[in-house]
Amino acid sequence: MSVTNRGLAVGIRALTRFAGMDVIDRLGLRKPSERVLRRATATGFRTAGAAGRTFRATQKLASARRQAPETASKAKGLFDLTPTDDQQMLQEAAREFAAAEIRPAAEAADRADATPAELLDAAAELGIASLGVPEELGGIVEERSAVTATLIAEALAHGDLGIAVAALAPGAVSTAIGLWGDADQQATYLPEFVGDEPPVAALTIQEPTALFDPFALGTVARRQGDGWTLDGVKSLVPRVADAELFVVAARIEPQNGSGPRTGLFIVESRTDGVTTSPDPAMGLRAASTGRLHLDGVRLPASALLADGDDDVYRDAIALGRIGWAALAAGTTKAVLDYVIPYVNEREAFGEPISHRQAVAFTVSDIAIEAEGLRLVTYRAASRADRGASFRREAALARRLTADKGMWIGSQGVQLLGGHGYVKDHPVERWYRDLRAAGILEGTLLV
Repeated sequence: MSVTNRGLAVGIRALTRFAGMDVIDRLGLRKPSERVLRRATATGFRTAGAAGRTFRATQKLASARRQAPETASKAKGLFDLTPTDDQQMLQEAAREFAAAEIRPAAEAADRADATPAELLDAAAELGIASLGVPEELGGIVEERSAVTATLIAEALAHGDLGIAVAALAPGAVSTAIGLWGDADQQATYLPEFVGDEPPVAALTIQEPTALFDPFALGTVARRQGDGWTLDGVKSLVPRVADAELFVVAARIEPQNGSGPRTGLFIVESRTDGVTTSPDPAMGLRAASTGRLHLDGVRLPASALLADGDDDVYRDAIALGRIGWAALAAGTTKAVLDYVIPYVNEREAFGEPISHRQAVAFTVSDIAIEAEGLRLVTYRAASRADRGASFRREAALARRLTADKGMWIGSQGVQLLGGHGYVKDHPVERWYRDLRAAGILEGTLLV
């Protein structure tokens, strides 16, 4: 860790401890101290990138700076859950932001089908959108890390999964271009993600078909002259109406005897043939999901990432699934943290309902399954950082998210009885969002 980052970490921890002292309540300093803490955590994300923006953000790299795994050069061959100092600092800042800003705004955002603009601006100020940007182009971390992104996604989802999706979506685009873009693509787009107002962007894979298969896309890219033409529809795209940039997955039509493959294309929203429409869903309502329509969209040859390498697309699917599993881990922890005090305080027949074995065993099962999901997700992200194969582990995390994540959401509603069904308690919202986490593809990238 650099001296600057170490100082930031110590300072933020000190402010956090100060904010937790009882004496500030007696002195009437609670609200001022919380404001200082929020500003400090935001600065903790931004400061490391400031020097890069001043000296490097506008520089074009001589060659593409591929974001290497953070621990590839120092891998120990062990599964170590201990976060680095940098990771711990970023995770703590994300937790503070989720608790202080996201959780209080979640119910209203769900009702309004949109996250407040000021909350998204605050999330952008944390530097979340630039986690995948190489340091040479102004990024805030020395090396991209799937584990770091997983820890941050989990922390934000503890506040609210829908708002977390809205906040994290632009980072998926910057990460995709940072991982697989060439020098021109990176120099054109990535500096915008480290500015004061990063663009609204989305990685779009999901399509409005039953039993959607990300490896059998309906969106098609056809070679036309020296460029490409895209046709298709993408669904459940977060903040689609406001988006300025998309990375679109499309099946590349075979030509000259080439085999089938799938590619990721950079598409600017102002391109002719790009339109959007609302696509409200059962969950993720705070993410303002909509559809992206591509009707004869003409793109230059340079819009294709990694020359349409099929392995790149498969890695994108796996890294996205790890991201959804991280969100599910954060939300299932929120369910557990909510139901434990509820069952201890709620009384029936003269005693807390937690004294009933059926209730106690259900709570313990939630804790077991939530921890299992979390550990499998961490393992998948850790293997990705070490440069080891991780698709199998990502598939396991996906399976647990689909099965156990939705089960935990359902049990959370069940434990609250009639209270679980009404909007006075957040468990019904978490249940709806967890169902989305188990079925959606794309949108996220760790």
